[in-house]
Amino acid sequence: MRGEYMESCNCDYLCPCIYTNPQGPATHDHCTAVMAFRIDEGESGPVPLAGLKFALVIRSGKVMADGNWIFAGVVDTAASPDQRQALAAIVGGDAGGPPGFIRQNLVGDFRGIEFKPIDLTITGFKRRVVIPDIASFEIDGVLSRNRSGEPLYIDNTGHPANRRLALARSSETRVGGFGLDLDLSGRGNNGHFAPFAWSA
Repeated sequence: MRGEYMESCNCDYLCPCIYTNPQGPATHDHCTAVMAFRIDEGESGPVPLAGLKFALVIRSGKVMADGNWIFAGVVDTAASPDQRQALAAIVGGDAGGPPGFIRQNLVGDFRGIEFKPIDLTITGFKRRVVIPDIASFEIDGVLSRNRSGEPLYIDNTGHPANRRLALARSSETRVGGFGLDLDLSGRGNNGHFAPFAWSA
């Protein structure tokens, strides 16, 4: 499946997890991140998934590579019963792909899948995500002074969404689902966005 991904975490801009592979310490005692995805084309077996959305919610310790993450997922309530089943398997890691790798290698506490409406808005270089009772964030791309109308990028990363990520800063990031509690506003904390393409 292919589409658009966007993310915010509580680390200061620029998140050290990205450029240390992720061996370096997070800005704070832990890294809490929300990654939201819009599927523009794709399927799971015979089940079409285009037009649907999902999200991953992660909390790691000080060093992400040490594992023992809290991990959970959200599947779009717009999905049909067959689509919900297929997406829940993908998001929870049971169908393989990047979530499967995360679940097998880095997760110590899987907190399940919730079914919620996911409002995902793209306006220019701004990205906004609202998932009721779970999380919300708004990020804005950090524009390059050298190439007008383009954000700065970090390339050749080990990130599960894409090796090349646009850099962004958050005007607000809130996480309240799955027993987590984060409320940041006006801090300019870290964000990213990129196209994504996954297969299992």
